[in-house]
Amino acid sequence: MTAIRNRRTGSRTAGLGTLTLLLVLTACTPPAPQPSAGSQPPSQSPSATAAASLSATGDADETAPPQPGDKVISSTVTHNWSVPGPTPPFHTDHENPVPIAPPPAAPLPTLYAIGAGQHASDTPPYDQLSFRFAGGFPSYDVEMVPELVNDGSGLPIPMPGTGTILEVTFRGAQSHTADGTASTVTSAPAPAIGYQALTSYAPAGDFEGVLSYGIGVGRPMSTIPETKVRVTEVEKIDQGQHLYVVAIQLDATAWK
Repeated sequence: MTAIRNRRTGSRTAGLGTLTLLLVLTACTPPAPQPSAGSQPPSQSPSATAAASLSATGDADETAPPQPGDKVISSTVTHNWSVPGPTPPFHTDHENPVPIAPPPAAPLPTLYAIGAGQHASDTPPYDQLSFRFAGGFPSYDVEMVPELVNDGSGLPIPMPGTGTILEVTFRGAQSHTADGTASTVTSAPAPAIGYQALTSYAPAGDFEGVLSYGIGVGRPMSTIPETKVRVTEVEKIDQGQHLYVVAIQLDATAWK
């Protein structure tokens, strides 16, 4: 495990979501999965939280067909299409009791799975990397960084084939078992995803409630037009699990 490095924080006004978002989250084309080795809260207005679905649904990046009882409970856009910082980054707070459940359950929201998929027919079209947590939504920051740095060693993590890098930092979260000897991630795509907007991803740290990942974007955000980002939260029952999904969506318009 690695140590925490200092991070910038900021705030960002939450964007609006619609019922259409619930529908498009079921239409991704996922890659073949592989086993994995205080500020502004999200908007909770009626227009930002979609109505619960009672029908079985498959998430955008699901690796198995839905089961009876699977359903979307809510879907919220926490940050609408725009370009994150670094000043300020996208920032979302969630308050969870610690521990969230008594032992042997994990004390923090725990990363259960990672998924990747494409929404080529949406407006705008986008590529998506989703982080599925058990136990609750963690707080998180999403920011543009010049390079991905290992939280413990301070050394850069190579991300070849990327134009720029987004870093997602989850706070009050973990992806390891209680004894620290194993990962809790049950499924994840290969690191080299190979989409045009979403090229790759890599872990950067998991220590003392701070969990971070880098996301490779297919071209520099400093160019015009810039690659916009949207963040969506989905609470759902999936494959019998109660999951809290944070989906990072990259506008793929430039490649269409």
